[in-house]
Amino acid sequence: MKFLKLALVAAAASVAMSGAAMAEELKLSYNVGVASDYIFRGVSNTNTKGQIFGGVDASYGIGYAGVWTSNVDFGTPNPDQEIDLYAGVKPTIGAASLDLGVIYYGYSKDKNGAPGQYGYFEVKAAASTAVGPGTIGAALYYSPEFPGNGGEALYGEINGSVPIGEKLTLSGALGRQEVDTDGYFAGINDGYTTYNIGVTVAISDHLAADIRYSDTNEHKFGEIYGEALTASLKASF
Repeated sequence: MKFLKLALVAAAASVAMSGAAMAEELKLSYNVGVASDYIFRGVSNTNTKGQIFGGVDASYGIGYAGVWTSNVDFGTPNPDQEIDLYAGVKPTIGAASLDLGVIYYGYSKDKNGAPGQYGYFEVKAAASTAVGPGTIGAALYYSPEFPGNGGEALYGEINGSVPIGEKLTLSGALGRQEVDTDGYFAGINDGYTTYNIGVTVAISDHLAADIRYSDTNEHKFGEIYGEALTASLKASF
């Protein structure tokens, strides 16, 4: 995993430097929404309860940065809020659209600081391409230290989407989370597999609804790892 970490960081830095001259104008976008659950990689981050979220994104040429926040519930008094910071570049090479970046997952009232009991960093490398009317993609996320006294972690995913009508899009993903740790996640250090499939409805140019089924093959930690049917409503502008 150390080699992969260095390779992803080097790739992100190289593309960021080479793409600086391609910058255009600064653009801002905003999003806010609600959901019946906050499912992240097959796991409920709100203890199967509802979610309210929102974010701001800035783009400049192929570069981007943003902040996103949501309520969370891990079954403990703290934390109760997640605040993510992220940045990267989205170059195009041939028919492939790339996304190379870094993400920090931060949490309010984190017990041990940053990165602390919950907060952690990830390096991201993703690619997608059009296939007929649809899109297929793959992504890798590497963390040098997972939360819960964790060690290195790697998440890989393949995903795809296809329009099934003027305002409907069918999409899904299959992912694998690996965690090398003797901490809280020691019981699943062999990893777990997750998948989701759902339909997104474009209600208007700025409003979309999504219905999604998700599950994992790891249920020993209770219903937060179990199957879920989640409904969400998101406004973007």
